Amino acid sequence: MTRALPRANTHNSRLLRFLNENAMIEAVPTSEDVGQKLGDWLDFRQAIALHAVLNPDTPIQATGPSRTPALTPDGLRQHVTKVRASLEQSILHGPPPGSELTRIDMPPPELNEPIEPKTAFEPYRRFQAAHQRQMESVVRTLRSQVRAQLAKSTTALQQLAALDATFESILSEREAVLLGKVSRLLEKRFAQGLKQHLKKQADLATDSAPNEALPSAVQPLAWLMPIRQAMRTALLAELDTRLQPTLGLVEAFHAQKPQNNETLFL
Repeated sequence: MTRALPRANTHNSRLLRFLNENAMIEAVPTSEDVGQKLGDWLDFRQAIALHAVLNPDTPIQATGPSRTPALTPDGLRQHVTKVRASLEQSILHGPPPGSELTRIDMPPPELNEPIEPKTAFEPYRRFQAAHQRQMESVVRTLRSQVRAQLAKSTTALQQLAALDATFESILSEREAVLLGKVSRLLEKRFAQGLKQHLKKQADLATDSAPNEALPSAVQPLAWLMPIRQAMRTALLAELDTRLQPTLGLVEAFHAQKPQNNETLFL
């Protein structure tokens, strides 16, 4: 049975909770008005484009692919659920068969000796970046597909689809910059763990006999496993954040489902 999609929740981000709970950022309550903050981000060209969408002189024309399969609101929700589940499985265990997602493997849990602190995180940076690129590409396509369904529906949903496309164009660059900072926060956590690990190794080396094995407490797996898990958790939380606009569109589409269950054709 396909599980229900969670409701879009823009004020209680799973990603922010993860960063707060892991002390990667400070929890700072905001009293700023969302509209005012958004206005501060826009340049005049973006503001003009947004105004044009909100106050169209002529009816909004349907946009999007012309050969998109016809979906009911329930069918659209199931499609989004399937794509989400595929991305989640890709992050946790590898892509499911037939998903056409690229396999992106976590680096081995052992670090090559001698350990070079300046480059030790590089395989994990590539792992994070590859998953981020894949998520960005898949979610962008999914969001466009959902807009295409809305754009052939009611006038209100057509305007919502046009508004979402404008917001995506305006905010995509800022989103990429902000989400890119998550990897740097994880790198900082990695560097702290590695520093402590190397210090323990150095301390024990002075007290141990030659060729004596180090205790498991200072083996890489002991300190690295929680960080590796945190990387996957961060990616799952980021996926939630990236999907929020799409989930909002799906909710709007489902709320205006025809009472006679007729199919909405594209």
